[in-house]
Amino acid sequence: MNNKVFIRLSFCLALIILGCGQASPVSQELTQSEQGSVSSKAGGATQISGVGFVDATDECNSLSQGADFALTMTGDLVGCLYIFVDDFECSPSGTYREEGRELFVGTYNGEPGTFRTAYKSEAKYEGCAENGSYLGAEILGRCQHPIVKGSGDGVFDGVTGRLNIKDDIEAGNFPYTGHLKL
Repeated sequence: MNNKVFIRLSFCLALIILGCGQASPVSQELTQSEQGSVSSKAGGATQISGVGFVDATDECNSLSQGADFALTMTGDLVGCLYIFVDDFECSPSGTYREEGRELFVGTYNGEPGTFRTAYKSEAKYEGCAENGSYLGAEILGRCQHPIVKGSGDGVFDGVTGRLNIKDDIEAGNFPYTGHLKL
């Protein structure tokens, strides 16, 4: 190594050692300011959970919303999740994929409101129908439901976040988890 490079590296190392020593601690004020900016960027999302059930008795009156069907939601979200299927396909292995939109109408912490999602679902069934739908019993399934930005009103005004559902085949219901940023 030539002398100029060695001298420059030594000088930089000395600056680092002196600059990071105990004599120049980071101010508590600066540290709190940085922590505040990090927590505001994290957004303070609220974790939610509950269980959805197929609205077999049509208490949600899916037809009134033009929905294909609805889930009755319990837990942190109480109300009706209307499902509008936009596209679906089933592969020969029985893997079924579906995309669509949803409208939640209900309450959160007792306060009314609505929001919309755009969902993607994947499930495994015993087989496939010629029209691209599924056949037979569901083996497993899950879906993701990102909330459409700007779609909320009432308690959900300005809401962002996402719901995740993993089908409980044995129980015949749809446990959900997720987060809301209100």
